[in-house]
Amino acid sequence: MLSGFARTAAILVAFLLGAVLPQAHAAAGAIQWLIIGMLFLVFLGTTWTFQSIRRSQLVLLAANLFMAFAGLGLGWLVGGRDVGLAGFFAGIAPTAAAAPVIISFMRRDVTYVTAAFLLTNVVIAALLPVLLPWVLGEVDATLFRRIAGSIVLLIFTPLALALIVRRLHPQSITWPGRIRDVSFGAWMATLFLVMANASHFLRTQAGVSRLVLLEIAAVTLAVCVANFALGRWIGGRTHAAEASQSLGQKNTSFTLYLALAYASPLVALGPTCYILCHNLWNGWQLHRVHRPARPKPTPAPPDPLSLNK
Repeated sequence: MLSGFARTAAILVAFLLGAVLPQAHAAAGAIQWLIIGMLFLVFLGTTWTFQSIRRSQLVLLAANLFMAFAGLGLGWLVGGRDVGLAGFFAGIAPTAAAAPVIISFMRRDVTYVTAAFLLTNVVIAALLPVLLPWVLGEVDATLFRRIAGSIVLLIFTPLALALIVRRLHPQSITWPGRIRDVSFGAWMATLFLVMANASHFLRTQAGVSRLVLLEIAAVTLAVCVANFALGRWIGGRTHAAEASQSLGQKNTSFTLYLALAYASPLVALGPTCYILCHNLWNGWQLHRVHRPARPKPTPAPPDPLSLNK
């Protein structure tokens, strides 16, 4: 298994390679299949019942929806429609498939994050075909069906396949744990392709204002910081780290794909920036958890002279 330092370094390398190899954007179509594969493994290794849902996870779901519209409103005030949509696509993303993995590396309650992952992904995926046409200002049945089809492929297909495989072969529940590094590799490949796609867009769209790019980055950073902080507050004393990770680490690859398909590459920079923000924070958390503990100083032996006084 990779060490915490190796994982932190891999995240940075994936971003740097994507930035310097924009030609890899030609393989961006693989992003959806990487997402499907990662979600399949997460669903496969998940044991979850309705009894797993806590009140705080329902609050996290409400906060997830609230932050989407907060990002939309803040972005619209800062820079107009495109910046607002970038904030929305960054904020509406449900809990990331990798969030239970990251929380396991942090040695916290994986079950809590897994339940939040399933709850937010299923509910938000069900709501997006209704919300997106309204947010995009294109309310028609055709767009609804296209978005619904994309979401069924990305979320509900791997969920159904995982349930079928687990029913036919119960031992398959152990597969994700055995190939955890493979899942991490798929995550790194996704980050690489996302960054390459963003790099290609920025290099070819000379007409895009730097001010707009800074506005998107600022709004996205604000949404990211607010998510991690709000999640920590919602989790309280018992699940502060788990709730913070559930709300802060988002399945932005999912909403990035939707932004590219139904909005524009400029709007897709919102979830792209968010990927950078939350993964840099993840890298720091992994480094902090796995760094060697400082040895405690050995107390000096008592002075024999003082004992005789």
